[in-house]
Amino acid sequence: MKTILLIEDNNDIRENTCELLELEGYKVILALNGKTGLILATEHLPDLILCDIMMPEANGYEVFNSLQANEATRSIPFIFLTASAEKKDVEAGLEMGASGYIRKPFEPEELFDAIRRSLKEQIS
Repeated sequence: MKTILLIEDNNDIRENTCELLELEGYKVILALNGKTGLILATEHLPDLILCDIMMPEANGYEVFNSLQANEATRSIPFIFLTASAEKKDVEAGLEMGASGYIRKPFEPEELFDAIRRSLKEQIS
């Protein structure tokens, strides 16, 4: 069973996304903010990280950069979740080296496709 760390400060989105992922057969670890997400990422070394961008105590870009600077977490696939529809934000996240970028609200299949793609790329 693959483990996904979900870093999301919005309770409704976090709970709904967690439920979707669990129904799809993933083990989910939850973090309410970026700082906690960084701690959990290094403790658990999940198979994939889904991370909101706009959060307190370390935004998604800061989380990503910190994980990239750590040898133990550098290779974990990372997908940004955001409500921003700005093309420049999408490009910035992908240029940083993220595996994917999903705009909220998203359809479950869009989420699952991005996860499968990211996990498959990790194996390749």
